[in-house]
Amino acid sequence: MRNPYVRQLKLGPMDNFVYLVGPAHSDEVLVVDPAWDVEAIERVVKEERKRLVGAFVSHCHFDHINGLPDLLTRHDVPVYAQREEVQFSAELRELGDALRPVGPGDVVKVGTEDFQALHTPGHTPGSHCLLAGDALVSGDTVFINGCGRCDMNGGNPEEMYRSLSQVLLKVPDTAKLWPGHDYADVPVTSMAEVRKKNPYFAFHDVASFVAFRMRPRK
Repeated sequence: MRNPYVRQLKLGPMDNFVYLVGPAHSDEVLVVDPAWDVEAIERVVKEERKRLVGAFVSHCHFDHINGLPDLLTRHDVPVYAQREEVQFSAELRELGDALRPVGPGDVVKVGTEDFQALHTPGHTPGSHCLLAGDALVSGDTVFINGCGRCDMNGGNPEEMYRSLSQVLLKVPDTAKLWPGHDYADVPVTSMAEVRKKNPYFAFHDVASFVAFRMRPRK
C-alpha cells in the first residue's frame, strides 16, 4: 500500500493537526492525536463515510490527547500508545482497558493493512510516529522545518538526534511527512524535501546537534 487515505484536520488554539488515516480501499480509519474538538472529528468521519476503529497517540502532551476521554465515551475503540510513553504518562494509564501499548516497530492493523509504529524518543520518552504506506504521521518528533522541543519533562536531545538520524533515516524520500502542528508554509511535504531543508537533518554528530537544539530560546 503506497497511497493511504489521510485526512488532515487543523483543530484547537495551538495549530494542532489531527489525522484520520486508513487504507485507501477501506472505510476503516484511525484517528491520530484526537484533541480539541471530537465533534468536528466525528463530523468528518461521517462526511467521508469512514468508520473509526482506533486511536493512535503520538505522545502524551495535553494538546495531542485532550479529546481522548470524550472520544472513548462515544466509541469503544483501542488506543495505541508506545510502551515507554504509557510508563511516563499517568494520563495515558488512566485510559484503562482501552489502552494498547505497542513497542518499536510493532504493527497496528487497519482493515487488511499493516501500519507501523516507529519509536522516536526525544520530545518525550515514548514519542512514536505512524508509518502508513507512504505517509509518515510524526506528531511532535519532526516538523517540516524543525523538530520537537527537548527541554521539557522527558525530553532528550541525544535521543532526538538518534530518532532523526537513524530511525527516520529508513523512511523513503518519497514518503509524505504529515506533522503534528501547522508550523510551516505548507501543511505536508516529502521526506526528501524535509531532509534537504530542515536544519535538524544537517548534523552528522550528536554533539553538534545537541548544541544547536539546546541553544537558548529567544
